Amino acid sequence: MLTKFVLAFSILALVAALAGTLPAAAHVTLSKPAVVNGTALKAGDYRLLIGNGKVTFNIDKQSFDIPAKIQTGDKKFDVNQVQYDVVGSQTTIREIALGGTKTRLIFN
Repeated sequence: MLTKFVLAFSILALVAALAGTLPAAAHVTLSKPAVVNGTALKAGDYRLLIGNGKVTFNIDKQSFDIPAKIQTGDKKFDVNQVQYDVVGSQTTIREIALGGTKTRLIFN
């Protein structure tokens, strides 16, 4: 009995220790095709994996690694917010604020 408790506690401690090192995941919907740091993304629902200095956009079976500055603000965002810049006929994504978190992804 004690062995099972120690094993369960050890596994829980290991999971808690690794939680801060694994990339966070989020979902965002792009309402229109856009370019992010030179990478063209089509409109659709993306799963985002946020790592150290990069964001991986996943849709269907495609994956795009894009460098980003990751900021943590003072208050949580209520919903996802995608800020687009439109120059001529090209739409680019400037930043994404992730709803339910304090995280903002800034693309240059």
